[in-house]
Amino acid sequence: MRRVSGSGKGVEKMGKRGNGEGSISRRKDGGWMAQYVVHTAAGRKRRTVYGKTRAEVAAKLAKAVSDREDGLVFDDEGLTIEGYLERWLKDAVRDTVRPSTYERNQTLVRLHIAPALGRLKLKGLTPAHVRWFYREKLDSGLSGGTVHKMHVVLHKALGQAVRDGLIPRNVTEAVKVPRVERKEITPLTAEETKRFIEAARGEARFEALYVLAVTTGMRQGELLALKWDDVDLERGVLRVRRTITRLNGTFALGEPKTPKSRRSVKLTGLAVEVLRAHLSRQLEEIDRTGSLYGDQGLVFATEAGTLVNPTNLRQRSFARLLKRAKLPKIRFHDLRHTCATLLLVRNVNPKIVSEMLGHSSISITLDTYSHVLPDMQDGAARALEDALR
Repeated sequence: MRRVSGSGKGVEKMGKRGNGEGSISRRKDGGWMAQYVVHTAAGRKRRTVYGKTRAEVAAKLAKAVSDREDGLVFDDEGLTIEGYLERWLKDAVRDTVRPSTYERNQTLVRLHIAPALGRLKLKGLTPAHVRWFYREKLDSGLSGGTVHKMHVVLHKALGQAVRDGLIPRNVTEAVKVPRVERKEITPLTAEETKRFIEAARGEARFEALYVLAVTTGMRQGELLALKWDDVDLERGVLRVRRTITRLNGTFALGEPKTPKSRRSVKLTGLAVEVLRAHLSRQLEEIDRTGSLYGDQGLVFATEAGTLVNPTNLRQRSFARLLKRAKLPKIRFHDLRHTCATLLLVRNVNPKIVSEMLGHSSISITLDTYSHVLPDMQDGAARALEDALR
């Protein structure tokens, strides 16, 4: 045993391995350390691992050398938050989520996270940095929901960094997540829904769409992505297999929101009736337009046969329809809430409603429509009273 001077001051040398295999030493404070060499684009670099016992350090050294031989080691000493997030998006996120989700995450990193935290070293990020970042974004006027999405991106990215052994802990777990304001839902009553459907007769191109919205609970993107191949008018069933997504500023067909969003929905007699009339009108339009009609098999399409812009639908058709029906201003998504509420207040099993809407779990259905549950509980109480008489 010998004491080493210079950079090894305070460390007792406990033996040296072969070239590049690393060496284990005891520190002055009683702990242990091992150093080994890795080769990076910038040349040879020395790495160090630490532990409380020699056996612990030996195990860490063996794994580090093994990882190096397997090509799993890269130069992360100077890795910044921005650099890591770019790598994470490319290697761990792309091709594992919907393209629209990837683009949204990429935008959040580029416009918000990277400008504020990007220059910090990955290993130097603290809960205080993250807490400050959230506060700054909230104070700038962004909603809690938007800041929460940034939190989700950071949390997932740093979680991957922990699993990769780049950092010891995920600092976002020590930060209180911004509260997300739940948007109040404003479903139509049964009488209002009847007025809405009656007024929709004046929207020839989209009457069937509005009827489907309130009788199936489909999302707007699912309705606009519906193809005739998905509809069986004889059996009165349609399948939800895709939705509209926005990529690089343009609309395209994409995967449904969740795996449970892929579903079959039973159609009402009214829905079948208006879909038959809609198909006849569309076929006549195709005959008139001829080769200029870019037929994509869409149930609801523009005069050219292309995808309908969801924003245009809401602003140019839906808003006008509400005004004509003398109904309050509601969101298009509230038609989905209308469908669910009408079913639940009529004691339709919440599990059936959940499957019909394509919710990922029944708990989402129950949480979203808890405002109608008291009435359902009153009915349950009366049913018990009748049973026990």
